[in-house]
Amino acid sequence: LSTRSGAGPSDAALVVAARAGEDWAIEALFRRHAARVNALALRLIGRDADVDDLAQDSFREALESLGRLREPEAFAAWLRAIVVNRAGKLLRQRRLLARIGLGRGNLAIDLDSLVSKSAPPDVAADLARIYAAVERLPAALRVPLVLRRVEGLPLAEVAELTGVSLATVKRRIAED
Repeated sequence: LSTRSGAGPSDAALVVAARAGEDWAIEALFRRHAARVNALALRLIGRDADVDDLAQDSFREALESLGRLREPEAFAAWLRAIVVNRAGKLLRQRRLLARIGLGRGNLAIDLDSLVSKSAPPDVAADLARIYAAVERLPAALRVPLVLRRVEGLPLAEVAELTGVSLATVKRRIAED
């Protein structure tokens, strides 16, 4: 089996090889998905140090639990769900720590890493206002909003990734 582009083994083949203990397959899965995992983590939680930890922890969890993946061809979606789940937990943890005085809550999003340097000043200013508003949202609203409006995922996929009903996702996105 190969990828859609024909440029190597499919995710399913790599998962099977990784389950068999093939280090090259684990590395190939990491290389194939690292950029997307980091980008999703950055858009969900915002901060560079936390993004790296979130991405690494998500990959570790995925690779340690490959045996639970029922459909090896669904590795990318499964990994994305792990990132979303971990990001939601991290955002809730930050908020809780801030409430009890042990943390700073949601940390400032690094706009330089999210906004293109070629963006016109008015667009950059609009994005700064949008991201400031997103920072204040609880995880239950922030995660589905980012998945739908930034990632462009269909509502049904947002519901699946966040583990709530389609009606709940629609309601949460409408609350933004």
